[in-house]
Amino acid sequence: MFDTHELGRRPGALQRLSRTVDAPGSPAVFGIDGVIGVPEGRPVELDLRLESVMEGVLVTGTACARAEGECVRCLEPVRVDLAADFQEMFTYPDADERGRPAEPGDDEDEDILHLEDGLFDLEPVLRDAVVLALPMQPVCREDCEGLCFTCGASLNDDPDHHHDAVDIRWAALQGLAETIQDGEKDNMGGAEAGVDEKQEK
Repeated sequence: MFDTHELGRRPGALQRLSRTVDAPGSPAVFGIDGVIGVPEGRPVELDLRLESVMEGVLVTGTACARAEGECVRCLEPVRVDLAADFQEMFTYPDADERGRPAEPGDDEDEDILHLEDGLFDLEPVLRDAVVLALPMQPVCREDCEGLCFTCGASLNDDPDHHHDAVDIRWAALQGLAETIQDGEKDNMGGAEAGVDEKQEK
């Protein structure tokens, strides 16, 4: 929570803050679940500018952190240093969008964030900003070759890695040929066994 009492409610008043906070864990994860994100407890550096306006406090800032995840191509670890910019209005609970005292019965917009006793919670804003700043398809490097579709070997470690491709139109014939070869081996084995038996007699 951040305190705005020192800022006051005089329109135009400014306050700058620098603070380090810990990234939260589940359910408020700073990232894309299973892909990449800022691990729980890791530091998030905040540089904030608080400005008092008629209807509340306008918060502008930047969040800097290191995200960790896996490369979507080769599954190797990925680390990304990110800077997420954000701006959010925290409205006085006793004022409407024009800064006037709210009338009893006014409908409240669910998207409006309110100050509570001069305090505001920045966590939801930070979470949205960080998620938007993260790469949706993180890669360890731009030219990552990924994994072999056949055996899963890393193509980065062995660029010449390949498998002899079999034309699917001949695959059935190849399977038939292998079956015939196996049958011939069995027959030869049986014939040799018969010869041995005759010799013994």
